[in-house]
Amino acid sequence: MKLIRHGRSGAEKPGIMALDGTMRDLSSYVRDIDGAILNPDGLSELAAIDPTTLPKIPEGTRLGPPVSNVSKIVAIGLNYSDHAREAGMPIPDEPIVFMKAPSSICGPFDNVILPRGSEKSDWEVELGVLIGTRAQYVNPSDAIQYIAGYCVANDISERHFQLERSGQWVKGKSADTFCPFGPWLTTKDEVPDPQNLAIWLELDGNKYQDGNTSTMIFSVTQIVGYVSQFMTLLPGDLILTGTPPGVGFGMTPPIMLKPGNVMRLGIEGLGVIEQEVVAWSD
Repeated sequence: MKLIRHGRSGAEKPGIMALDGTMRDLSSYVRDIDGAILNPDGLSELAAIDPTTLPKIPEGTRLGPPVSNVSKIVAIGLNYSDHAREAGMPIPDEPIVFMKAPSSICGPFDNVILPRGSEKSDWEVELGVLIGTRAQYVNPSDAIQYIAGYCVANDISERHFQLERSGQWVKGKSADTFCPFGPWLTTKDEVPDPQNLAIWLELDGNKYQDGNTSTMIFSVTQIVGYVSQFMTLLPGDLILTGTPPGVGFGMTPPIMLKPGNVMRLGIEGLGVIEQEVVAWSD
C-alpha cells in the first residue's frame, strides 16, 4: 500500500495509490495520514478499501510530505561503510544519532531553498523509516513490529554550518526545506528486505550516489531498537538511516549545491523524488 498527501502546502489531503498508478482521494475515510492512522489497525482498515471506488486526484496535483504532524526527525550519521571511508572517518561502534528540526520538512517535489549565508549545501539520499507504533526500549529483534513503512528522503546538509561553525550537526541540517521526503509512504508489507535496496541520486542528470542499503553498518531494526533506548519514538516519527558515498563534500574538488541545480533521487521499490535548488529570498 502506498499512502500520499496531496494539495497545496499546509492544506494537504490524504490519498492512496491504486494498482493502476492513479492517485485516489481518501478524505471520505480519514482526516489525514499521520501517527493516528499508522498503527497496524489503522493501516489494516485502509488496506481493506478498494481504491478504484475513490475519487481520482487530478494529474499534476502537488504531492506533500506523505505523513503530517511528524513530532521528530531522528537521523543516523556515517551509517554506510563506504561513506565513512569517503568522509575519512572511522567506522562507528554505535549509531551516530542527530536530529533535524521538523520545520525542515517539505514535499517530495518542492524546491529546496538555500538558507541565508549558505556556503556549502549538500545532498544525501537516504532510506526513511516511518514509525507506526509507540516504541520504547525495543529489542532489535522485535523492531519491525513498530515500523509502519518506508520512503525516499533527502537529508540536505549545509556543511559550513554543520562542521565548521562549532556546536552540533543539527544547525546544518534543519533549514526550511532541508528534509523533502516521499513520494509516498510504502507500507512495510511491500518491502520484504529493507537491507537490499538500490539507492541513488543524480544532480543535473549526472549520477553521484549509487549504492545499496546492504552496505549499512547498522540495519533498520538495529537503528529503531537503538534509538528507542534513548527516546520514545512516536507514531509518525521519521528516521533517516544514513547515506551511501557520493555526496558533494566528498568530491575532489567538492561540489556544492547552487541555484538552478536539480536533484533526482530514488530507492528501489519506493519511488523517485526531485527538487530544484533556489536561492533564499527575503
